[in-house]
Amino acid sequence: MKTKNIVLSVIAFFIGMAMIDAQVRYFDERYISTQSQLNPQLINPGAIGYGLNHQIFVNYRNKWSGIDGAPRTLTLSYNGAVGNRLGVGVNVLSDKFGELETTKGELGLSYTIVSDNNQVGFGLSGAYIKHAIGGYGNANPNDPIISQALSGAEYFDASFGLYGIYLKKFYYGLSLPSLVSSRISDIDNGSDDNKEIGFILQLAYRLDIQEDISMTPGIIMKKLSNVPTHIDLNLNFGFLQDKLIGGVTYTVGADKRLGFLIGTKIENLNFYYSYNTSSNVIQDYNNGSHEVTLGFNFGGNKTKS
Repeated sequence: MKTKNIVLSVIAFFIGMAMIDAQVRYFDERYISTQSQLNPQLINPGAIGYGLNHQIFVNYRNKWSGIDGAPRTLTLSYNGAVGNRLGVGVNVLSDKFGELETTKGELGLSYTIVSDNNQVGFGLSGAYIKHAIGGYGNANPNDPIISQALSGAEYFDASFGLYGIYLKKFYYGLSLPSLVSSRISDIDNGSDDNKEIGFILQLAYRLDIQEDISMTPGIIMKKLSNVPTHIDLNLNFGFLQDKLIGGVTYTVGADKRLGFLIGTKIENLNFYYSYNTSSNVIQDYNNGSHEVTLGFNFGGNKTKS
């Protein structure tokens, strides 16, 4: 196992240098999170401030746990309502994969239109993103490529999204992440002119089976730059007016992943935990992926009508 850990760390180190040097955006945190159906504002600025006056939550994901240098992502998020129509959101993210480190700060705004049967929010967000390596291992720190990778590459990204609910049962969302992407660091070692425009499509429908039991099947389709197109098939259950939540997710496309979710809502506190296992060969050398979200809601219920 120790040999495997060393090999993975070395691979991640050189991948990080190569990707920064070629200005290739390997990383997109929207691919990392498996709880997007519960926290849509992580992937869609149109969902900012949706359904609550104010919300603060921390999300932590450890992918391929048990392997040294495996991806670890920490996100601190706030989103809330400003009046009956406007929403504002802030996300701060830190990700580390081997020696490759990514830092992101994002500010988003949304505007909601309400009718008798439909409620839809339109959102825009701007983000500062930096990719860099955190160390040089046994390499020469004076090497120009190493020095450049240590300095990192900085970007400005702008994203657009819409998110809505029809008849209080059918949820839908479409986001265009990194619709505009521009390099802002002084280092110029390539261009991103051939970057593909990706999208994330969300659909879900809530079924009330009994008074205190609900079932919500849904899909999240992701087509992102430098990430294979894949679809999350979600089936969530709510009990006792969603005080207890359970669910299962099956992913097809990028690789086959099976995930399980449990969670609870007690007064203003939310807690969710999910576990994922993959059909990828690397699954033989790790303990799966773990994700935890702890949230706090305050300010009462949001009313936009």
